[in-house]
Amino acid sequence: MKPMPVTDSMFLALDTREHPMHVGGLALFTPPPDAGDDHLRLLREDLLRHSPVRDVFRLRPATPLHSLGYLAWTEDTDLDLDYHFRHSALPQPGRIRELLEVVSRWHSTPLDRHRPLWEIHLVEGLADGRFAFYSKIHHALLDGVSALRQLQSVLTDDPDARDCPPLWGTRRPPRDRVRPSPRPTALLRAGGRLVGDLVGMAPVAARVATEAFRDHRLTLPLEAPRTMFNVPVGGARRFAAQSWELERIGAVADAAGVPRNDVVLAMCSAALRTYLSERNELPDTSLVAMVPVSLRPRSGDATAGNRVGALLCELGTNLVDPADRLTVVHRCMSDGKRLFKDLSPTQALALSALNVAPFAVAPLPGVVTHTRPAFNVVISNIPGPRSQLYWNGARLDGLYPASVLLDGLALNITTVSSGGTLDVGITGCRRSVPHLQRLLTYLEDGLSALERAVL
Repeated sequence: MKPMPVTDSMFLALDTREHPMHVGGLALFTPPPDAGDDHLRLLREDLLRHSPVRDVFRLRPATPLHSLGYLAWTEDTDLDLDYHFRHSALPQPGRIRELLEVVSRWHSTPLDRHRPLWEIHLVEGLADGRFAFYSKIHHALLDGVSALRQLQSVLTDDPDARDCPPLWGTRRPPRDRVRPSPRPTALLRAGGRLVGDLVGMAPVAARVATEAFRDHRLTLPLEAPRTMFNVPVGGARRFAAQSWELERIGAVADAAGVPRNDVVLAMCSAALRTYLSERNELPDTSLVAMVPVSLRPRSGDATAGNRVGALLCELGTNLVDPADRLTVVHRCMSDGKRLFKDLSPTQALALSALNVAPFAVAPLPGVVTHTRPAFNVVISNIPGPRSQLYWNGARLDGLYPASVLLDGLALNITTVSSGGTLDVGITGCRRSVPHLQRLLTYLEDGLSALERAVL
C-alpha cells in the first residue's frame, strides 16, 4: 500500500452521490481519411490488447477507516481494462446535443471505489462523421491540469502517426514502481524548508490583512453575495460546450493591455450578468469567482496528484459597461497574482486553503442555506496544446473540460486553450441551473460587447 497525501484523502472524503468528485473531459476528433466503418472497433480492440498502463491508473482506495475517508492507495493487480474503456454510440440524429446529453449523464455517475477511479467512453454515431471520447478520473488521482497534461502526452503533432497510446498509457517507458527512500539529508532539507515556510506565515498573514482591509486590494472569502448558484446540489449534472477563436480574445486583450485570461473572465462576467438578470436574480453587488491557479513547476513530470491554489476575483457583474467589468477583473487578478508570486508553494497553499475553507463545513445541514457564500462560481482557465494535435491519425477538433460541483457551488466554468481555439466546458447542477446552454450564447454576447468597447 502507498500512503495517501492529505489532498487526495480530502477529495475522497468529499465524494458522495450528490457530489461525485471526478474531473472529466470531452474530446472531439475527425477520423483519419482512410478510416473505415469499423475503424473505432478495431482501434479499441488493439489498444486493449497491447497498451501498458501508467501506475496512477492502477490505483484504487485501500480499506476505508470509519468516516475519515481513505488513508492509503493500493494497486489493482487484476485491472479490467474492458470495464474502464467503453465503446458507445449516440442515438439519432447524432447531433452535438445528443452527445452533450449522454456526457451529462456519465458525468453525473460516481466512480466505483472497488476499482481504479477512472473511465473512458469512446463514442461514435455523430451525424457529421466525427467521433469523441469522454474521460473521467477522480480528483484524488489527477487535478484538471495534470489530466490535461496526461492527454497531451498521448497525442502527437504528426497526422501520419498510428502508434499513439490510449489515455491510460504513456509514450515514455514505465517508471519503476518502487522508488528509493529519500536520503536523510534530503529529508532534513525538506524539513528545514517547511519550518521556514511556517515561520514566514506570520508576515504573510499581516500582509494579506493589510491589503485586504486597509488597502482594499484583495477579495476575501464570505464577501460574495448570495445567488441562485449557492444552494445545495443534487447528483444530476448538465454539461454544455463550445469553442471560440483565440484570435478574437487576443485582439481584445492586446487592445486593453490585459492578459487573455482576464478577457475570458470578463466574458464569463457578462454571461452571468445576463443569465441572472433574465431571472431577476442579479445581486446589487459583484459576484466573486474562485480562480484556480496551478502551483506546478513548468518543467518535469507533473501529470499526477494535486497542486492547485485558489484566487478570489470580483467579476464586476454589478457594472453595466463591459470595459469597466474588464478593469475590475484585471485589477483583482493582478493583485492576487502579485501576492502569490512572492509566496512559497506551502504559503500559497495555506492562503488558498483560507479562500476555500468555508466549503469544508458546507455538507453540514443548514450551512449553505444560512451562511454567506465564500464565492459564487469557479472559473478555471487551463493552458492547453498550442499546435494542432492528432490521435492515431484523427485530428483533435475540440477539448472541453467537465468539472466538480459542491453544495453551495452549483456552477463551474472551465476553459482550455487548444490550438487556435478557446474550448469552454460548463458544468451545472441539473436542478439548480436551468437552461444551462444559454450561457454559451451569453458568452458570445459578452465577447462581442468587449470587442465593441475596446477595439
